[in-house]
Amino acid sequence: MFRRTPSRSHRLRTRLAAALMAATAVIATVSPAAAAPIKTPPLTTPWTSQVNPAAPLPEYPRPQMTRPDWQNLNGEWQLRQSATNDAPQFGVNLPDRVNVPYPVESALSGIMRAANDNRHYLFYRRTFTVPANWSGRRVQLHFGAADWETTVWVNGQQMGTHRGGYDRFEFDITPALNGGTNELVVKVWDPTDSEQNGMVQAVGKQTKTPGGIFYTPSSGIWQTVWMEPTPTSSIFSVDYYPNLSNNTLRVRVFTRGNVSGHSVLAEAMNGTTVVGSATGAFTDFSVPVPNARRWSPNDPFLYNLRVTLRNAAGANVDRTMHYFGMREVGAATVNGIRRPTLNGQFVPHVGTLDQGYWPDGLYTAPTDAALASDLQRHKDLGFNMVRKHIKVEPARWYYHADRLGLLVWQDIPSMTADAGVNANAAQQAQWETEAREIIDEHRFSPAVVLYTPYNEGWGELNLATTTRVGNELKAYDPTRYMNTHSGFNCCQSNGDPGNGDLADWHYYTGPEAPRATSTRWSALGEFGGVGLRAPGNEYSPNGNFQAYEMAGSSTALTDRYVQLVNASAQMVRNGGLSATVYTEITDVEGEVNGFLTYDRRVAKMDQARVRAAHQNLFTQAGQAPLPRVGLQVGSRVSLQAQNVSSRYLRHQNSLVRTDPVTASSDALTKNDATFVVRQGLADPSCYSFEAVNVAGNFLRHADSRVRIASGSGTVFNGDATWCARQGQTGSGVSLESYNFAGSYMRHYNAEVWRSTGSGGAAWNTPNLFPNDTVWNVVAPWAP
Repeated sequence: MFRRTPSRSHRLRTRLAAALMAATAVIATVSPAAAAPIKTPPLTTPWTSQVNPAAPLPEYPRPQMTRPDWQNLNGEWQLRQSATNDAPQFGVNLPDRVNVPYPVESALSGIMRAANDNRHYLFYRRTFTVPANWSGRRVQLHFGAADWETTVWVNGQQMGTHRGGYDRFEFDITPALNGGTNELVVKVWDPTDSEQNGMVQAVGKQTKTPGGIFYTPSSGIWQTVWMEPTPTSSIFSVDYYPNLSNNTLRVRVFTRGNVSGHSVLAEAMNGTTVVGSATGAFTDFSVPVPNARRWSPNDPFLYNLRVTLRNAAGANVDRTMHYFGMREVGAATVNGIRRPTLNGQFVPHVGTLDQGYWPDGLYTAPTDAALASDLQRHKDLGFNMVRKHIKVEPARWYYHADRLGLLVWQDIPSMTADAGVNANAAQQAQWETEAREIIDEHRFSPAVVLYTPYNEGWGELNLATTTRVGNELKAYDPTRYMNTHSGFNCCQSNGDPGNGDLADWHYYTGPEAPRATSTRWSALGEFGGVGLRAPGNEYSPNGNFQAYEMAGSSTALTDRYVQLVNASAQMVRNGGLSATVYTEITDVEGEVNGFLTYDRRVAKMDQARVRAAHQNLFTQAGQAPLPRVGLQVGSRVSLQAQNVSSRYLRHQNSLVRTDPVTASSDALTKNDATFVVRQGLADPSCYSFEAVNVAGNFLRHADSRVRIASGSGTVFNGDATWCARQGQTGSGVSLESYNFAGSYMRHYNAEVWRSTGSGGAAWNTPNLFPNDTVWNVVAPWAP
């Protein structure tokens, strides 16, 4: 199950100079004495005033593979911004002061430059000294992330270049150190979506022209910069995967330097108590974890893992500390439906879209407490999942998800969403390299359960490439779900790639869902997006505010959300839906559809009601779906509205409605109210209903309205196929749409619609929905 090798271009995106041999680290800080003044952001958050620009984000940045020595390089640096790719300057003070690691467009950086600034080359400079007690060890320089192409010099010597805005990288800078004050110069080139030099890169939702669902750029260094000392022969990284079938942890250690004759001791620990240990080499080996406590959203228990590199004489050479969760994800058929499983049990994934933007720091949360706060809000609201949308967060964000117990859907940041702008072969290959690096960096996290490489067609070349990428990334980490294309039904997508572990639709406001198959479970990857304005707590770079639907008050917004969740709950139980992602946890710039305002100061919904709605969904998920009902193919039937027994389903002028039909009705009315039960055009286990007096015309839905029509093809056949279930009120029949799982044929004010009862349109009201979707199958009016 391990897909990486030590030669995989040094998986953590290490572009080391020739003598690279080093690692990663833990605890002690040094920062410049001065601090660049923070600019006034468009909105402050509760944490803006807590930022110390002289020592921002002082926490140890990598909660996995910790060592006892490290040095934080965050704080004031010098900066020069250039529109041209000119040479770096050494030994020269640069004109601006910037607070690293906040993006230069952010207020917290002290720069706060305009989104459309064309100075895409950023030169950073600072000095540092190496602690005397690091003598004799290699010194590793780490970057959490810098967007997009980064070149590093130490004392005028080039250490290397890294490409990618969302993955960490490091350099062994030992050969360039002088024993005293050292100069560090960093050049970052980030054209964002300007396509400078023909570049098409992973850009996520950043744009030079922010508005709508695309936001202000975050250029340059945007995660912590730090150093650590490592032994000459050292641990480079550690992969591990739990095996619940035998309560073991499969471990593989990657190293640097000469490790001939070396071995590895791995110890699983409950707190500080060793519960299992094993010795191995540099292929995978198993560490026992007796009576393993399972990690889950309800019990996010984390074990510690101590890894020790020992030389041929048995002496300890290097030691790192890690943590892990004993959990496995999979899939199973439950009550005839393909479902995702956690530790062998079906657990629906219920979460929000999380963009990870801040009005003061943009891509970079102002403090670690702020970083954790959005995740804690998910737990408070009763969610068990979060979709990290088109962005990768700092390592500490995943640690918070791990310890809090939130399943994480991790998007691979996309290339441009501009239609007609396509990457060339080299740029596509670079994006795929970055995708693999992102997967490599999150193998440790029990929270991360799914990867999504494509979203709504953004950066998609063609369907064949999408399918290939999905297959290859799934093979790269087969222990997690692959969502090849989220929202393949939407926007500029090339369509369903047909692979991956799930089928994922986007539907606003929804909910609507694809039907689960024998190989893919059903997910609603985006829905909702109901907005509420909050003057004084909102900001838009272009003055426009939007949502997919607007509410007028907090109560109305909560009412609408509960309607959507309740409709989702019946779709989870009866329609085979297994996952929902609501847009979104917070407002972002001009989008006002969050549970929280962009500044995180105002909660827009009633938290108790939201939690209760989610609990009802989880309860519904544990109940068996309404059973299928058999109808006699070839028979003639009429469909009587159970709650208005005098009315029958009939067609008139192509539309379907309900009207009174009696023995004294004319022959045309009786014929219009009679249908022949046919084998389902899209699925032989379901049914199609042919009009007896208009041969070849079937009951089908189009734009949610039910009508009769003739046609052929995949779309028509799906629209004209209905699966019969026991009526939602306990008797009669409910006719579920074949291609919109969990939505039903419903009468409303004499009209007939395909409905989920989720609110919004009058015909979709939740009031009387269970009654309005029940039909009695009775003797035909036209025998």
